[in-house]
Amino acid sequence: MATVLSVSGSPSATSRTTRLLRHVDARLTAYGHRVVPFEVRSLPADALLAGDVSHPELARAIELFAEADGVVIGTPVYKAAYSGLLKTLLDVLPQYALRDRTVLPLATGGSTAHVLAVDYALRPVLSAMGAGHVTQGWFVLDRHIGVRDDGSTELVPETEAQLAPVVEDFAAALARRAVPALAA
Repeated sequence: MATVLSVSGSPSATSRTTRLLRHVDARLTAYGHRVVPFEVRSLPADALLAGDVSHPELARAIELFAEADGVVIGTPVYKAAYSGLLKTLLDVLPQYALRDRTVLPLATGGSTAHVLAVDYALRPVLSAMGAGHVTQGWFVLDRHIGVRDDGSTELVPETEAQLAPVVEDFAAALARRAVPALAA
């Protein structure tokens, strides 16, 4: 069982990105992983913008990355790039905060024109931060993420079918990375 930090880089309290992440979290939990949800918007803006890593909440966020075996990074796409809120967090993390971590990049947006943001904007920074393995990321159109009457998240069937193997591959990559650690 791996510990997965599930990071939402959305500034919105009613974020479809966060809904998508919590949906993915449930799948990862079903695979037997422990998931720790984290919303960057919950950090105090003054400490985050000042890069005050001594602030208790920012220090705890850094600890969460250090404790994780894998990280799911979710972001809305703005102007063909990941959110400024996520960028601010990534800037204050230690240079190699993702070293030896398996990472799954996910993005949401209003148009398929932004689909390449996962590979051309997000993946390079995750790799530069030392990610041990960045699995295939995925882009989901905002309009494909809905809310059921009971408040749970619903993806359109096509999106659900496309996302399932992406999450399965991430879960399998986590399991493969855990095997050598158990053998030691």
